[in-house]
Amino acid sequence: AVLPYESIPHMPRSTAPSHKGQLVCGTLEGQNVIAMEGRFHFYEGYSLQQVTFPVRVMKALGCDTLIVSNACGGMNPQFGKGDLMLIEDHINLLGDNPLIGPNDDRLGERFPDMCFPYDRELLKLGRKVALEAKIPCHQGVFVAVSGPNLETRAEYRFLRAIGADTVGMSTVPEVIVGVHSKMRIMGISVITDVCLPDALEPVSLPDIIATANEAEKKMRLLVKGVVKAL
Repeated sequence: AVLPYESIPHMPRSTAPSHKGQLVCGTLEGQNVIAMEGRFHFYEGYSLQQVTFPVRVMKALGCDTLIVSNACGGMNPQFGKGDLMLIEDHINLLGDNPLIGPNDDRLGERFPDMCFPYDRELLKLGRKVALEAKIPCHQGVFVAVSGPNLETRAEYRFLRAIGADTVGMSTVPEVIVGVHSKMRIMGISVITDVCLPDALEPVSLPDIIATANEAEKKMRLLVKGVVKAL
């Protein structure tokens, strides 16, 4: 079943390029799944509560496992364009948090622990599936920034210095709400451009989308393998 976002009460609209803006519901490898074709971003002008609304909806529908993905810039010199990275931890530099405000105890506790936001068993499973499918797959730290501009060379140096391997404009708010909701979480980054400050070149959106589309084949294999093993 395909549900356009505009048919769902309170659901924001996707405005980012290549984001269709619909929920796809069905089965994958014998599991009941809901997939978002298009997410929402802080830079689109939405609050982080609006950005993470779909995670609340999925939890209310009975989802206990959340798999998040993103296109990102790779700052680790060992990463190449089109590579995949399993997210083992993250840094929130959005300047906001989706849990700010009164806490609804029905949804989660006031101070959720973020010691292991990305489920260690799912990380292990992701590495196993990638190895068996011969998919090159890194593991590292993702940092979220607000965007929508890409970073300066000085900012890339700073982000690398504080321990980040990849940088993007999404994912962390959804993961925070997923942790608040007691969901098991797995994160996958697709490195769509290489961000090495001393060899930085301007990038174009069509190139980023083309790289993401090419890497989707590997992402599909990885996600299907993980879902099958759940």
